[in-house]
Amino acid sequence: MPTQTYPSSQEAAAKANPNPNSNPSVHSLTTQDRAQQAGWKTLLRNRSIFSWALYDWANSSFATTVMAGFFPVFFKTYWSSGADVNISTYQLGFANSLASGVLAILSPVIGSFADQGSAKKKALLVFTLLGVIMTGSLFMVAKGQWPLAIAIYLFANVGFAGGNNFYDSLLTTVSRPSETQKVSAMGYSLGYLGGGLLFALNVGMVLYPQIFGFSDQAVAIRASFLTVAIWWFVFTLPLLLFVHEEQKPNHLSPKQIIVKGLSQVLYTFHDVRSKKNLGLFLIAYFFYIDGVNTIMRMAVDYGLSLGFPSESLIVALLLTQFVGFPAAFAYGWFAEKVGSKNSLYMAILVYAAVCVFSYSMSTPTHFYVLAIVIGLVQGGIQAVSRSVFANMIPREQAGEYFGFFNMIGKFSSVMGPYLIGAVSLLTHNSRLSILSIVLLFAIGSFFLYWAKLSDSLKE
Repeated sequence: MPTQTYPSSQEAAAKANPNPNSNPSVHSLTTQDRAQQAGWKTLLRNRSIFSWALYDWANSSFATTVMAGFFPVFFKTYWSSGADVNISTYQLGFANSLASGVLAILSPVIGSFADQGSAKKKALLVFTLLGVIMTGSLFMVAKGQWPLAIAIYLFANVGFAGGNNFYDSLLTTVSRPSETQKVSAMGYSLGYLGGGLLFALNVGMVLYPQIFGFSDQAVAIRASFLTVAIWWFVFTLPLLLFVHEEQKPNHLSPKQIIVKGLSQVLYTFHDVRSKKNLGLFLIAYFFYIDGVNTIMRMAVDYGLSLGFPSESLIVALLLTQFVGFPAAFAYGWFAEKVGSKNSLYMAILVYAAVCVFSYSMSTPTHFYVLAIVIGLVQGGIQAVSRSVFANMIPREQAGEYFGFFNMIGKFSSVMGPYLIGAVSLLTHNSRLSILSIVLLFAIGSFFLYWAKLSDSLKE
């Protein structure tokens, strides 16, 4: 791991109050607050940490413009033009589930592979290029070609999630255990800002296509996929240049690395089983993150099924992004104050309430309110989950363990979108489909209750 040059929170506190024994009852809280503020400022100035966090800025453009925004709209109104709304919802749910299933199988293997040769950055580049090329290729898919759109979208998802595997695993390279919560929150916060800025530009392109030189909205949406590909690639470069991965000697052939990687997957599985609290946390994560991802991927499709204008749904997504930017930072602070488990409970409760309220919402204004509420907790639940896991695993095996972590997340993401699509198709009632997601949050909360999480920042 590269030598870090920034002071710890304790060192910052010592500088803020060189005589801690003088009137401690008056100065102790002030010193702690100063230390916290110094910690945030120091992390922002650290080049490797900031460059790492910029990858979230880069690839969040795919999550916002493609995954949550224009792909569901375009899939229903352009690539599946003329199809029944419940059938197109099922098709989109199936596409998301299929992509998640492929990623679930690949994640632990590629994580182990990268650990063997200190190749996290190289692997991240490979998957990023796959995602960039596939996202740009959506520009060429013609009207009515929904099978081709699904195929390209599947490979773009593989690139997106595969890159995230190695991005997550590099968290333990750029941060100390006591800083993991803050650094993780910084990544999600910059992701909301970066993804939101490009999404705002793309929304402008779609709402006012002639100003940007496009003949109609369909061309503008297709062009937005190209802007995502460019944005994603350009802002990946700082991580590749300034994050220095610890080098390990490797004398194995590619075949030997793959065999060893597969054996490590089995070892990781047995190791997780032997660690009760880690296992319970991962089961809880499996269910509640499925609910989070399902809402993120299917919210726009749900709004369209209720007859809301696509423009209103896109504006709601913008609200989520720009609320999420400061909220992710704030949630990192909140988690330090109340503890990781309590902060996760709070976010899960909010999501369950959103599902219940969504059942009866009737106007785009309701959708706006829910978008703001989700923005307050979405980055927080993701950042806290990632930092909790990072502090429960051997840091020298981060790639392998985060591969397993992402496998859990992707396997869970098979269930949610398919559940919402299947309920919609069987009942012909989109409102019941969104209500079914509450079950996932309830099961996640049950297993989270039994898991003992250590807040390393407080130890």
